[in-house]
Amino acid sequence: MKIRAIATLLFILFSISAFGQGRAKISGYIRDADGNPLDLVNIRVKNTLNGTMSNEKGHYSLSVATGDSVTLIYSCLGYNKAERILPLVTKDMRLNVQMNYTSLELGEVVATAIRKQTTTLETLNADRVKLLPDPAGGSIESLVVTFAGVTSNNELSSQYSVRGGSYDENIVYVNGLEVFRPLLIRSGQQEGLSFINPDMTEAVNFSAGGFEARYGDKMSSVLDITYKKPKGFEGSASASLLGANAYVGSSSGKFTQVTGFRYKTGRSLLKTTDTDAEYDPNFIDLQTYMTYQFAPKWEINFLGNLAINNYKFIPHTRETSFGTATNAKKFKVFMSGQERDKFETLFGALTLKHNLNENTELGLQASAFTSKEEEGYDIAGDYWLGDAAEEGGGEIENLSIARYNEHARNRLHSNIMNVGHYGITRMKNNTLKWGATVQLEKINDKISEWEKRDSAGYSLPQGGGNVNVIANLFSDNELESTRISGYLQDVFKFRTKQGLFTLVGGVRGSYWSYNKEFIFSPRASIGFIPNFDQNLTFRLASGLYYQSPFYKELRTTVQDEHGNSIIQLNKNLKSQRSIHVIAGGDYTFRASGRNFKVSADMYYKKLDNLNPYTVDNVKIRYYGENCAEGHAMGLDVKFFGEFVPGTDSWISFSLMKAEQSIRGSEYVPMPNSQGYNVSLFFQDYFPGYKRVKLNLKGVLSGGLPVTAPRTGYEDGYFRTPTYKRVDLGFSYQLAGGTDAIMDRGFFRNLKNIWLGLDIFNLFDIKNTSSYYWITNIDNHQYAIPNYLTGRQLNVRLIVDF
Repeated sequence: MKIRAIATLLFILFSISAFGQGRAKISGYIRDADGNPLDLVNIRVKNTLNGTMSNEKGHYSLSVATGDSVTLIYSCLGYNKAERILPLVTKDMRLNVQMNYTSLELGEVVATAIRKQTTTLETLNADRVKLLPDPAGGSIESLVVTFAGVTSNNELSSQYSVRGGSYDENIVYVNGLEVFRPLLIRSGQQEGLSFINPDMTEAVNFSAGGFEARYGDKMSSVLDITYKKPKGFEGSASASLLGANAYVGSSSGKFTQVTGFRYKTGRSLLKTTDTDAEYDPNFIDLQTYMTYQFAPKWEINFLGNLAINNYKFIPHTRETSFGTATNAKKFKVFMSGQERDKFETLFGALTLKHNLNENTELGLQASAFTSKEEEGYDIAGDYWLGDAAEEGGGEIENLSIARYNEHARNRLHSNIMNVGHYGITRMKNNTLKWGATVQLEKINDKISEWEKRDSAGYSLPQGGGNVNVIANLFSDNELESTRISGYLQDVFKFRTKQGLFTLVGGVRGSYWSYNKEFIFSPRASIGFIPNFDQNLTFRLASGLYYQSPFYKELRTTVQDEHGNSIIQLNKNLKSQRSIHVIAGGDYTFRASGRNFKVSADMYYKKLDNLNPYTVDNVKIRYYGENCAEGHAMGLDVKFFGEFVPGTDSWISFSLMKAEQSIRGSEYVPMPNSQGYNVSLFFQDYFPGYKRVKLNLKGVLSGGLPVTAPRTGYEDGYFRTPTYKRVDLGFSYQLAGGTDAIMDRGFFRNLKNIWLGLDIFNLFDIKNTSSYYWITNIDNHQYAIPNYLTGRQLNVRLIVDF
């Protein structure tokens, strides 16, 4: 009894002593050698279980007992462990730490570790685009299409499909603001430049599915771009056979700006197609991003973009050979007329930021987008289709001789304005994000197009002595609507004996006044790095994703009493819906002193309330009704690493099956279901001589399902041939670095001078973008392949300053 009383007394005294001991907070920021914030850094008090982790801005905070010496250990995979000793802690302290890469010196090359990916968001280095051979004129999307799960079958387009989805199912953000593209564009050669200027880009994040609630209502992917805030004067200028680019960035204390100009012309590239024509494509893009810190905790920034795309096309003749060796055919056309298209877009956005404290940021955003689109053509042609002999190319039989006329006068004006609020607050292990947006839309659409064919003296389709057109389309519609949306999500990171967990959970809701629909989208993911092997990362994501209708999806075609095709807007159309389930992981390892990573993701998407569509080149035509259901499943694998020391390269491989049932029919492939895709991005340099670099991009994709015009895939389809393409670029550093010439006269202002040679479509493979359909007098249809560009040389000069 006495012993128990003594033990109780000692316990009480110890508790009182511990309770009376003071506590102090140690906080600060952790950055790498380049000054970038480091997240997921483990901070612990030596010889204790007391610890925490840094958040995405590199900030950390933990509480320690006062009065004693404290030793803090900072550890992160890929970085040297850091140790800081505090001899005496008496009050709250600020301690910032810089961590150096774990590196291996190989002559002039330094190989660094690969950072961990605990969510579905993958990071891309925008600097790789600079020397990349890209027929589209240099774009971030040209690298995105080499990622696992991403495909593109048109080198003239910046649009891409993700895991079987349509081009419209991908959302793009620049500095937290959604950006839009013109709606009338129907071929890659009309597109011009992507909105994203790679010269102005600082950070790129991409998710192929299972993305967070803060991103909008799209069913496939998100591309999140952050523009630069220069720390000093910088710039670059380049010129090639495809156009010219230039940008200038500067910083003067409270004010920073980066401004870029781009000009593109694909005239020489388009001349490698089968159509002999006068091509005059001219695309101009001007962008600026400015920031001004007018008070210690207040900042305002402006993002502006002006794009003018002009496409002029005067065709003369076309000759296309296709088919097999035993069934070869030849198609000849003599044409007259011309096409003139003009797409003008203007975008402006203002953001006001307020740092309430070191852990909380609040912001107001307002943006406006206007687009003026004009498409017009009058083209007539006399064509001949016949069999070709196996030897000598002699003609055996005429299959169709006819004349056609195509006419269009299409106009579309759109205005989109929105205003919103966002907030971020960081607590010990949590990062809370929220936001709300109101968006106003006004669209005016006038379409008038028709096509007439005369086969052997008969107008098709034949009808009672009247001269009929084979197809026409008319529209005179206006749309005014309001969208309201909001989200709330939390990122929670914690460590257990088993390892590090990252939980991301959130909800998103939106309402559209046009169809009176409210949608609610919960989304969640979990990432895990086990203690038993920190080279492994596991992740699981799921959520309910909607494809909220935009103007194109609303359009449905009906026949009037005269047989004309009239576009009407379906006010009862609802959002398409997809349930994502994604399970995957990474394994990082070192081999031959270099870093590598293997990533794999399995996914399943249950799709319903679908609005089916057909694809012709990059033109999407929707049914305009929720009449289908389907599913998409597949496996994405990516092997990433330093195949050559000091460079990053990767190989991606995807298997996919995406099907839909339209109006209760049997399941048929979705328009972008390719079956498989293999892509490669590879960098190299001459051993011991890094002035000469090689960049190679290769794609091998399965064919896409194709259906005849004005029919659906449920009525029958066939597949295009496999898409195969290799682009190769060589770059030589004429001057830069420690070269003596860089200290003389004009060259003192320059950093690097590069001379490049690109070989587009190295093996001169004829890839099919779409088909031109002709009909003979017996109403038999023939599909004539429209081939993409052939082999082409391009010369580039790049000057960095």
